Amino acid sequence: MAIKGSGHGVLPNWDLDSKGFPPMEGGESKPEIQVGDLSLADLLDILRPLLVEKRKGRVTFQGTETGEIYIEGGNIVHAKTPQDEGERAFYSVMEWREGKVFFEPNVSPDKRTISTPSAQLLMYWWKKESDKIREWIPSMNAVFSLCLQRDSESKTVTSDQWNVLALCNGIRTVAEVAKALNWNESRALRTFYQLIRAGALQRGEAPKGPKKKLVGENFFIQIEKQLSKAMGPIAPIILEDKLTETGGTRESFPQDQALSFIESLSEEIPQDQKKRDFVSAVMEFLSRGK
Repeated sequence: MAIKGSGHGVLPNWDLDSKGFPPMEGGESKPEIQVGDLSLADLLDILRPLLVEKRKGRVTFQGTETGEIYIEGGNIVHAKTPQDEGERAFYSVMEWREGKVFFEPNVSPDKRTISTPSAQLLMYWWKKESDKIREWIPSMNAVFSLCLQRDSESKTVTSDQWNVLALCNGIRTVAEVAKALNWNESRALRTFYQLIRAGALQRGEAPKGPKKKLVGENFFIQIEKQLSKAMGPIAPIILEDKLTETGGTRESFPQDQALSFIESLSEEIPQDQKKRDFVSAVMEFLSRGK
């Protein structure tokens, strides 16, 4: 999921490893660095590289809200806010939409309050968040147009909202608007969702194409299995994100998009060998006609 201006923040020019983070445990610990801004990206997008790279350290927040999340070996092991700790604190923090996000490597928590596997923890949050948005935006192929404003009340829009309004013409899909703005899916969906709830956009009808042959029922089971080997607990979230971007579902995914979908998923795997192993395993599965 390529992200311009909405992902990992700008890192300072000192002793970073090949992935752009301070050295892992065993190297010299570095002071905290900014890794994101919640006004530009969801926290999941910011946490993703830290989890995939199995970092250890403390994620902190500076803004109207304060809190901490601790990660170890690609797992979320502790979270706290002034009001809560554990999973309640984690889910509260995931809802925040403002503030700077910082990461301090090699910091251990004074206790561990989260024992739920991170894949399960993240998937529960993702599904809850996704369900809210999908009520209004069922896929990235949805089309929207401007609504007539029937009241005289003044409305304030952000620059992101203005850009979406400028491109929504009842013909462009959400995916096409996101591509034109060079946005990731999360940023596009969040902005569309805000405008729909504000009564500025209404949904139109997307053009229908001919019925296509679909992938087999085991396709996504195998994809998720192999992606989890390569990326760990974040894999199910990445898979669902990519699926939403295509506008398809597990029950109705076209065969002619399978190869491009596999390639898109492989681009999310940071290690070259794991990327090759993933593609090889999935292609072998497809060659057997399953």
